[in-house]
Amino acid sequence: MPSESLRWETLQALKNSPKGKISFDPFWLERGEVSCRQVAKKTTRTLSDKVKDESPEADVSGVSSPTSLPAISLLSPKAMEMAGCIIKVQEEHREKAKLALRVRQEMQENQVVAVASAESEQLKRFEELMELKQRQEYQSMRDMMERETKESIGRQEKLKEEQRRRITLVNLRLREAEQQRLREAELERQRQAEGRERLRSLNSIQEEILQLNQLLEPSTQTKTDLPPASLSSYSTRGNQLCSQVSEVVRKTAEGDFPSLEDMTVAERALHEMRALIRLMQEEAAKVREKKKKEQEQEEERRKQAELLAKQEGEKKAAQLAKEKAQRKGLQNSAEDVTLKWYKDLQEVATRCAQSFEQLNSAKDGQTKKLKLELQKAATIPVSQIASNSGSQLREIFDKIDKLLSGRPVVSGGKSVSTSQHPQGLEFASYKLAEKFVKQGEEEVASHHEAAFPIAVVASGVWELHPQVGELILAHLHKKCPYAIPHYPPMKEGTPVDEYQRILGYRVDDSGVEGQDSFLKRMSGMIRLYAAIIQLKWPYSSKQGPVPHGLNHGWRWLAQMLNMEPLADVTATLLFDFLEVCGNALMNQYRSQFWKLILLLKEEYFPR
Repeated sequence: MPSESLRWETLQALKNSPKGKISFDPFWLERGEVSCRQVAKKTTRTLSDKVKDESPEADVSGVSSPTSLPAISLLSPKAMEMAGCIIKVQEEHREKAKLALRVRQEMQENQVVAVASAESEQLKRFEELMELKQRQEYQSMRDMMERETKESIGRQEKLKEEQRRRITLVNLRLREAEQQRLREAELERQRQAEGRERLRSLNSIQEEILQLNQLLEPSTQTKTDLPPASLSSYSTRGNQLCSQVSEVVRKTAEGDFPSLEDMTVAERALHEMRALIRLMQEEAAKVREKKKKEQEQEEERRKQAELLAKQEGEKKAAQLAKEKAQRKGLQNSAEDVTLKWYKDLQEVATRCAQSFEQLNSAKDGQTKKLKLELQKAATIPVSQIASNSGSQLREIFDKIDKLLSGRPVVSGGKSVSTSQHPQGLEFASYKLAEKFVKQGEEEVASHHEAAFPIAVVASGVWELHPQVGELILAHLHKKCPYAIPHYPPMKEGTPVDEYQRILGYRVDDSGVEGQDSFLKRMSGMIRLYAAIIQLKWPYSSKQGPVPHGLNHGWRWLAQMLNMEPLADVTATLLFDFLEVCGNALMNQYRSQFWKLILLLKEEYFPR
């Protein structure tokens, strides 16, 4: 219907109009018709004023058409239908409003979320920007610090380079100064050495001139045949030369070294003194030659007479000695000279032992080890000497000589030298001499033929190192007093055991050794001694006799025959001694030796 359609359009326009604020009251009928009409009029008047200004799309859903209100019966179905439409429109409007409100709320929420997200992103960007600025500032600061560090390192390197250059320059100057000092010190040392050498030469020259001048003194020329006038002239010139040298020496006594001119004066004086001595000797030789010719004939005439007188004197002396021995008997002890010699050797051995007391009683391990190595180096080569050593003797001798000369030797795979300790030489010498005697006591006692190889090495060592020879004799006399020869008397208060030791016996806890063992040891030592006195080292570069020769053997044999014999001991020692060196004594002393043997047979055997 047109009118019905107009009503819905009107309601729709009122609903959409922002000024159509009409609210439908379904209970308006109960509150009276007048009110309804007033409301309708008011509503119509209001709508009429606003419709002009509002657009057709305004919300007028809640307002009914004014023209239709008078025609509507409130109790009619149409009124009910209208009321229902109004209520329906209100519900629809309410639902749409709710939907719009929800949509608007969602839009606002989305806008809030979008704004929050945008703000969050902006905050992040701001934070990133601030962080970037911080990083840039940090990087800038670090770059600046690195530049400053590089600049500082560069400055330090320059300073270091400058310092190194200065140090190099200073070191160079120091080296030059040190080299200059060393050169000056070397020159001073050479000057001092040359001065000391000239001083020693000057002292030697003075000593030689003084010794030569003594030959010119008349008091020393008692046996010369020169006339007193010649002796006086030689002596005067010699004193003048001594005065010249003494004047030069007097200058050096003030602390200065002699100069080359002083040495020239001294050497010239020495040459003149030597020439003076030659002249005197030549003149004396001429005088002696003259006298010799005068005495030759007289001496030839006396020669035969003296020989006959000598033979007669020897016979008389032998007869007197025989009568004296029969009248007074033989000696019971050695001669005083022999005992003094024995005591002197014992003192030498004692002093030697005391000199290395510090080494012998050392507590530290290194010194103890050195002492053991030195003892091995001294004793092992002697132990290696045997009767069949042959060419090995020279090698053994060279090893011992090196040790005693302070040169290193190899012992037990280790190098050792007596120069490693101040007391090393005394210790090695003492132990070497002791080992030689022990070899005679043990090795020679068991193998008599071993006496000669051991003795020849001992003789060679004795010749080059005399102190070892004295220690050998000292050890031999201590272990075998009969090698002196000496029969020690028993002093009052001396214990029997101690006296047995003095006699050479071995005494221990089990008692005194047997007589056979004692005689065997004494035999070995006397055989070694008899071999030493007749042997000389065949490779020796020195000319001369054996260092401890046969004259000592002759003295020993003569003194043994002048002493009362001891049971077993004297017979054993005489037999061993003569068996080893009897032939050498016979070749040396010939008829005198046979006289001694005859005395032994006829007079000594019965005792």
